[in-house]
Amino acid sequence: MRIAVTGSIAIDHLMVYPGRFAEQLVAEQLHKVSLSFLADDLEIRRGGVAANIALALGRLGLEPVLVGAAGIDFANYGCWLRSNGVDTMSVRTSETRRTARFVCTTDVDQNQIATFYAGAMAEAKEMELEPTMRRVADLDLVVIAPNDPEAMLRHTDECRRRGYAFVSDPSQQLARTSGDEARSLVEGARFLFTNAYEAAMLRERTGWGESDILDRVGAWITTAGAEGVRIAGAGRPTLEVPAVPTSGVLDPTGGGDALRAGFLAGVTWGLSHERAAQLGCALATVVLESVGTQEYELTADDLLSRLDKGYGAEAAQALEPHLPRPA
Repeated sequence: MRIAVTGSIAIDHLMVYPGRFAEQLVAEQLHKVSLSFLADDLEIRRGGVAANIALALGRLGLEPVLVGAAGIDFANYGCWLRSNGVDTMSVRTSETRRTARFVCTTDVDQNQIATFYAGAMAEAKEMELEPTMRRVADLDLVVIAPNDPEAMLRHTDECRRRGYAFVSDPSQQLARTSGDEARSLVEGARFLFTNAYEAAMLRERTGWGESDILDRVGAWITTAGAEGVRIAGAGRPTLEVPAVPTSGVLDPTGGGDALRAGFLAGVTWGLSHERAAQLGCALATVVLESVGTQEYELTADDLLSRLDKGYGAEAAQALEPHLPRPA
C-alpha cells in the first residue's frame, strides 16, 4: 500500500526568543497588541506539513507521493525530497509564485507565535487527485493535511466521490473553516487527526459531540504532546498511548507531523492502532530533539531503542521487521 500526502510545502524560518511571551502581554491592552521580540537565533529549514509527513514516510521506506503546489524556487527542495524516497511528480510548480513560508518564534516555554504565507500553495485548489491515482496504481490512502482551504475541501469531496480512502488532518486550518466546511472535511474519513485544542475547536465548529464525530470517521487520533495519544472509535474502547520520554525538546515544530507519519506507516504495515501510535510517538521524539522538521537522523536502531524504553521489548520486536536498514 502506498500513500498520497496532500497539503502544504513550505520553507520554515524558525527563531528563538530567550524570554517568555506571557511576560510581555498586558491584560488591559490585549485588544491592540503591538509587540516585537529580539530573537537569539534563526534557522531556515525545509518544511510544510505535507512535505514533513511525506519525508518521514519516505525515510521509513514507504515511497509516498507528495501532492501539492510549490514555487519557482522548488528545484533544490524537490531534489532533497526525492533523495529521501518521496515521489514529487505530482507537485505542481508555480510559474510566478514562491514556495509558501512559515515564520515562527519559540520562547523558553516552547510557546510559539507564527505566521504562514501561502505563496504558491494558493494554486493547490486547481489540482485534482485523479491524475495521481491513475499514474500510481497502488495508492490506497490519501492524506488531506493543512493546505489552501479550497484545496482541502476539493480533495475531500473528490475522495468521497471517487471512493478514495482518506485521512482528515485539518489542524491549524480549522480556525479558517465554517461549520459546513469543518463537517465536510471530517465526514467519511478513515482516520481523523487533531491535537487536544483542535479537538475542542472541531466540536465547536461542527456542532457535533464526540459520539457524532466518531459515527462519521473510522478512528479519531488526538495528540496531547507529552501526555501521548488518544485513539477513539465508535463501539470500541478508547486507547491511551503514552508518549516516549525525550532527553530534551530542541524544537517542537514538526513533532505532530512525524507522529502522523509513524502512525500511518504502522497502519500500512498492518499493525494494530496501538503499535502504530507507539511508532508515531517514538518518531516524534526524534524530531523534537532536533532543530527543524526534516534535518533529523533516523535509524532503525535508534527507533527500536526508543520503543524499547517507552513500551518494552515486545513493542520493539513487533516493529523491528518493518523498519528499513541500510543495504
